[in-house]
Amino acid sequence: MIFKSYLLEKDLNLLDNYNQILFYGENIGLKLELKDKLRSNNPKSSNLSLFQEDVIKNKDLLINEILNRSLFENEKIIFIDQANDKILDILIEIKTFIKDIKIFIFAETLEKKSKLRKHFEKTENCAVIPCYKDTEITIKKIIVEKLRNYKGLTTEIVNQLIQVSNLDRNKINNEIKKIENCFIEKEITKPVLEKLLNIKSNDDFDEIKNEALNGNKNKTNKLLAETNFEDEKSIFYLNSLNQRINKLNEIELLKKKGENLDTLISNIRPPIFWKDKPVIIQQLKKWNKNKIKKALDMTYEAEIKIKSTSHLRKDLIIKNLIVNLCCSANSS
Repeated sequence: MIFKSYLLEKDLNLLDNYNQILFYGENIGLKLELKDKLRSNNPKSSNLSLFQEDVIKNKDLLINEILNRSLFENEKIIFIDQANDKILDILIEIKTFIKDIKIFIFAETLEKKSKLRKHFEKTENCAVIPCYKDTEITIKKIIVEKLRNYKGLTTEIVNQLIQVSNLDRNKINNEIKKIENCFIEKEITKPVLEKLLNIKSNDDFDEIKNEALNGNKNKTNKLLAETNFEDEKSIFYLNSLNQRINKLNEIELLKKKGENLDTLISNIRPPIFWKDKPVIIQQLKKWNKNKIKKALDMTYEAEIKIKSTSHLRKDLIIKNLIVNLCCSANSS
């Protein structure tokens, strides 16, 4: 049985008649929210968290956990993370042992041909919930709902939060927690909020990113010299560059000969913020499919260096990447 995630956000009781439930997709924030709600909705149940790797290494582990129930347990729920097709045979094998135990399986993106996904879509007593990326509309609903009792929540502030989140539910939830902890009196003030969310810092990096991808060497060098890059934000810088390059790639793949770029960009989903449109149109004149592929290879190599080498300065890795992207923008 396939369920829409928004229905479960409203009512998890829809899963009451299912013993094995699969959540899959790229929306990490949504999966974390649903997992927390499942725990909250079952306060009297004992719960156990496992990784697929643990279950595969010891096939009896899951069966023992199902069979060896304490007399004092009303119910038991089991979470299995990082699942893929490799665990399917074990899940089929344990089906006969499951009575009043629920097993929640969490996976990353699963293709249509995935055996695990097909099994949960077609098998009785199994449920599957795709967790797709959020849109600007869903992120806006989260912000407005969670901050509805706060004074000073303007349309401008909501749009700022949407932009800061990059349509990432996990990130927007973290930013909302910051707001809740900071504005105890439930009155949001813009200057304090901008400082809290590092909006000025983010805007500064956006300027460097745009000038580099436009191939403006003089402006890029000037901004690099004036900007202080924080090591702890290196992944943020990298993600910001990646998101823009991937967006250029998406538009380039959709582009047809003679088609108006402004019209094409207006129809992209999730929508591109209005202030970014002219910048992206300008950048598309500099980048083609081959150059974009090389740029994505550069960001991938930078990510490997940042995550695997502790002796290298992360700020220098980011600066070198920006310089190389700027040079690539001007290459033939």
